[in-house]
Amino acid sequence: MSAALQGSYVAVGHVTVDVLANGERRPGGTALYSALQASRLGLRATILTRGNEREIEALLAPFADELEILIQPAPETTTFATTGAGAARRQRILAWAGSIEMSDLPAGAILHLAPVAAELAGPPPAGRELVGLTPQGLVRHWPALGAEVRSRTPGPAALALAEACDAVILSEQERSACETLIDRARIAGATVAITAGPGATEILLPAGGPLELSLESIEDPADDLGAGDVYAAAFFTALAGGLAAMEAGRLAGAAAALRMLGPGPGAIAHRPEIEARTQRGLA
Repeated sequence: MSAALQGSYVAVGHVTVDVLANGERRPGGTALYSALQASRLGLRATILTRGNEREIEALLAPFADELEILIQPAPETTTFATTGAGAARRQRILAWAGSIEMSDLPAGAILHLAPVAAELAGPPPAGRELVGLTPQGLVRHWPALGAEVRSRTPGPAALALAEACDAVILSEQERSACETLIDRARIAGATVAITAGPGATEILLPAGGPLELSLESIEDPADDLGAGDVYAAAFFTALAGGLAAMEAGRLAGAAAALRMLGPGPGAIAHRPEIEARTQRGLA
């Protein structure tokens, strides 16, 4: 794993306010969960986001020593009201920070395109060791603020982003909307992993048949928000470090499982815990 820890990780996407069913307001967004996991794997982690600077800085204050935060200013921070878990999760969007301009991306060995609310504008720059994509935000739409978030098929700009990637991670719930995106990414040479909660993860290589990776499920998880984002960060980091897709999937599964043992981003595990769980064959 040492080779995977050389370099830096840049996540691009909205840091969000997640309003839970009990009224708790918690920092969220794929960019936060994935960058924090990358940091705890030993990489230098940076988030490029857009939103209310004061609000985001306050939300991320507990992680200020672990992350570099670059904020494109906006009047509001993207805010989701979230109920349920897993396939039963439902979200309404209460505020949207606007598009992130990717022309001023910082340097980094690993670039994670991490949209959650249709916020990426423009193609990613070339010259990265690995470009990864979690496409959920490319296929989300909402008719108005306050409305429930729905899925739709990705447009030409989203498909072009997928074609620029080396790896794509998505959930089984997103698969139907992303079938064309998956095909375009694989044709362009990407490795695709499709997670299924407690079920087996399917890994689609650019050529050849699918691989299936079964991992031990977590009984009564404390909280599964961000588990897929943590999986993505560990998977991208492992691939960039030279691990094969199946080994990267095992490490990523261990990271996601450990994330679910506690509440919120603070429960994201550090490298020794993840490696120990991987070596024991657990997830």
